[in-house]
Amino acid sequence: MSSFNPIPKSILAALPFCALNMASTAQSTAPNIVFILTDDMGWKDLGCYGNPFNETPNIDKLAKEGIRFTQAYAACPVCSPTRASILTGKYPARLQLTNFLGGMRTDDNSPVLPAGYKPYLEAQETTIPELLKQKGYSTGMVGKWHVGDHDSIAPWNQGFDYCRLIGKNGLDYYNYSIFMDSYQNEFTDQGSEYMTDKLTQYGVDFINQNAEKPFFLYLAYSAPHVLIVPRGDKLRKYLIKYGTSKEKYNPYYAAVMESIDDGVGMIVQTLREQGLLENTLIVFTSDNGGLGLDELGPTPTSIAPLRKWKGHIYEGGTRVPAIFSWPAKLTKDRVSEQYFSSIDYLPTFCELTSISELPSTVDGQSILPLLVNPEKQETQTRPLFWHYPHFSNQLGRPAGSVRVGDYKLVENYETGALELFNLKDDISESKDLSKKMRQKTSDMHLLLSNWRKEVHAQMPSPNPLFQAK
Repeated sequence: MSSFNPIPKSILAALPFCALNMASTAQSTAPNIVFILTDDMGWKDLGCYGNPFNETPNIDKLAKEGIRFTQAYAACPVCSPTRASILTGKYPARLQLTNFLGGMRTDDNSPVLPAGYKPYLEAQETTIPELLKQKGYSTGMVGKWHVGDHDSIAPWNQGFDYCRLIGKNGLDYYNYSIFMDSYQNEFTDQGSEYMTDKLTQYGVDFINQNAEKPFFLYLAYSAPHVLIVPRGDKLRKYLIKYGTSKEKYNPYYAAVMESIDDGVGMIVQTLREQGLLENTLIVFTSDNGGLGLDELGPTPTSIAPLRKWKGHIYEGGTRVPAIFSWPAKLTKDRVSEQYFSSIDYLPTFCELTSISELPSTVDGQSILPLLVNPEKQETQTRPLFWHYPHFSNQLGRPAGSVRVGDYKLVENYETGALELFNLKDDISESKDLSKKMRQKTSDMHLLLSNWRKEVHAQMPSPNPLFQAK
């Protein structure tokens, strides 16, 4: 049975079902890059990560054809900072973009006020598409931007040639709008075209229009972010099997996930039709952890055994799925336990395309050697950092953390309390080792503190209204 699922005629019509396009013979040997970013997809929401309820055959096949990482991280537990880290290769703390745009929550009962932050990615920052354009790449952005709305920092002024940017009603899946290459050209849906399918169609259009030269497609789905509104024709089977698993899964969320999976299948099929699949690196990942509590409706997904969820500095908020497929270069059916962060995509793509000079103060490092060398599984000692000095909508508190090897230290910015975990033995972060391993705790706290100073991280301030009980 084929793993490809039916999708609307509006998308099918965009496919070149004629003879195989011969663009691959004319195209440069430079690899294409398709970067697929989902919104709030949890670490184990995919079948290939062990989910028994959601049906994601196309994404699972992508993993089977490439590498699936079990310890990939978003640089922040909320969306905008992670998106900025992907585009620039820099930590959100260095960019001072540490919260999602519009995030202003405070807590009168807390001893601290959240840190200030820049609600935009500065125009002076160098982005992946700006770098790739220098190498002759066509660049396309489809979907959710969410790192600044002003025209000067919109995607068409941040290196993207082709832009299909979600406009109004970005949390809905119907009755939305799409800006096409400018704020003056707007498509408005009247409740007829499912947004996930529409974004896929735009991605297909970009590939078909740019098949004769190397391209970079940044396809940023708004799904499976709340509101959880699925296509009606996908819901029935999930309602029927609701309650059949030990964990509680949301059938509406599963149907939304299936539409993403359809989109991935369509992108892969388009590349195959154009003769481009072999020389295209496809990356599939999420901007932060899944949502594990009620928000604008019933709880979308289960994060267990990870601790907490989106908006929290613990593993449930930052550990994400990450799949790489490149048929011409990558060994199939690999699972890697090596960790990396969303700051690493820019330097990886630069090495991939022979860009030797990175922008200044890039924090990430290329993981290309890890991708192309199946034997590269050395013990990791590289530190990764997180800084979230805010109160999230998902009940997260101001905190920071650092991971080195198997150990992770978490600092509570309200109380100064420290926690230390061995993630190899305790993936759920349930056993605090800080009292047993005082020197390790002290060393890692110093490392985190020095890093915050180096990147000029903005910290919470005292709350003048707080009254200790």
